[in-house]
Amino acid sequence: MNARTPMDLAAATATELLPLLKSRAVSAREVTQALLDSIARNESKIHAWTYLDPELALRQADEADRHLAAGTGGKLCGLPVGVKDIFNTSDMPTQMGSPIFKDFTPGNDARVVHYLRMAGATMLGKTVTAEFAVHAPGPTCNPHHLSYIPGTSSSGSAAGVAAHMVPVALGTQTAGSIIRPASYCGVIGFKPSFGLVPRTAMLKTTDTLDTVGVFARNVDDVALMFDTIRVHGIDFPIAHEVLNDPARQQIGDRPWRVGVLRGPRWDDAEPYAQQALLDFGRRLREVPGLEVSDVVLPDSFNQAHAIHGTIYDRALAYYFKEEFAAHTLVSPVMYDIVTRGNDVSVAQYQEALKRQTALAHELDDFLNGQYDIIVDLSTGGEALQGLESVDRPDNCLIWTLCGVPTLNLPVFKGPLDLPFGAQIFSRRYNDYLLLDFARHLQANGIIGANTALPPFTA
Repeated sequence: MNARTPMDLAAATATELLPLLKSRAVSAREVTQALLDSIARNESKIHAWTYLDPELALRQADEADRHLAAGTGGKLCGLPVGVKDIFNTSDMPTQMGSPIFKDFTPGNDARVVHYLRMAGATMLGKTVTAEFAVHAPGPTCNPHHLSYIPGTSSSGSAAGVAAHMVPVALGTQTAGSIIRPASYCGVIGFKPSFGLVPRTAMLKTTDTLDTVGVFARNVDDVALMFDTIRVHGIDFPIAHEVLNDPARQQIGDRPWRVGVLRGPRWDDAEPYAQQALLDFGRRLREVPGLEVSDVVLPDSFNQAHAIHGTIYDRALAYYFKEEFAAHTLVSPVMYDIVTRGNDVSVAQYQEALKRQTALAHELDDFLNGQYDIIVDLSTGGEALQGLESVDRPDNCLIWTLCGVPTLNLPVFKGPLDLPFGAQIFSRRYNDYLLLDFARHLQANGIIGANTALPPFTA
C-alpha cells in the first residue's frame, strides 16, 4: 500500500490525501507516520508543536483505518490536523501558551475539534501559540529562515503547515493572527466571517473580534476545512440564509469586480511591498474574467486601529484581571495591555463597540454592489529578523474589526527571498464567494496548488 514515499505523503495536500485514503491506496497510519517523521526531522529547528504524542496520533490513525475499511469514515477520515493550543482537546493538554496551564487537560473538545473528529479527522497535536494568544512571541521559528519571525499567535500552526509537518491546522485571529503568520510563512491562511465558526470551549479574549480559521497549502483544503467547522442548519438562521444564497456566493456570468487597495496603512508598508501589490494589480488585469480598478477607502477607516485598540485592551483587562492582580502573567506585553485596558471606562468601551458596528456597516455598504473582492497587502513586507521583533503596522485588524472574510495568498517574495502575501477580502458572509475567487486565481496560475518545502535557512 506504499503508493507514495513518506516524504511524498508529508508534502501532499489534504485534497490529494483524502482520495488516496478513501480508496485505501494509502493508510491513515502511513500518512500519520509520514508526518511524524517530518516532525522528527525538523521540529528541533522550527518548534511548531507544544504537545505531541506519537502513540496517540497513531492510535487515532488506526481507528480511522478501521472506519475506512468498513466504509464508515467521514469526509475527512484519516486526515491529520494541527490544533492551535487554545482549543480544548479531551485527550491532550490545552495550555494556551501559559505556564499557569501547564499540563491542564480540560476533559472535553472545543466545538470545532468535535466537528473535525465527527468528520473522521485525527488531531495530530497542539501547535504553539503566544501567551493567551496575544502578542508575546513563542519559540516558533520561520521555516524559511530560522532567525526571522513566523508571525503572531497562530505561529505554530502556520509554520507547521509551511514545513510540511501537517497539511492543515486550526488558528484564530483577533487582530492579524491568521493572515500575518500565513504571510510570513508562505501558506494560505483563511479568516472566515465573524460568527460563522463556533467558539465554544476555546480561549476567549475579545467577544466581538475572536475568529476561528485555518491554514493550508491549497485553496480546496481551506474550503473543505471551513465547510467542516462552520455552523450548519436552520438553528443558525443568518448563516443558513446567507451561505446558501446564490446571489451572495456566486457571480454568475459577469466578470469579477476586483479592487486593489492602497491604505489605510499604506505608508507603513515597505516600498518593495507597495510595488509588489501594484505589480500584482497589473497582473490581475491580465487574468480572464476580472475587471480590476484601484480603491481608496473613506477616511473613517483611518480610525479603525484606535477603535480596535480600545476594544482589545478593555476586553483583555476584563478576562485576565485575576492573573494581572496575582501577577501570574508572564510577558511584559500582557501587563502593558491590561494596564491600558484598566484605564478604559465602560462608556469608552461601549462607544468603541458602537463605532465598530458603524464601520462594519460602512464597509458592507461600500462593497455591496461595487466590489466582489478587494486586494490588499497581508503584511507590510517579509518577516523581520529576530524572534522578538515587533510587526510593522498593517491592515489585518481592520478587516477583523469589520468581521469580513479574508484570505492570505502566498504570492510575493521580498529582497531576502522570504515570502509575504496579498490579502483578499469580500463582503461579510460572502465566504464561499471569496474562496471561489481564490480558486479562479489558482486555476489561472496566479497561486499554486501546493507550496514547496521551505529551506530552513539558519
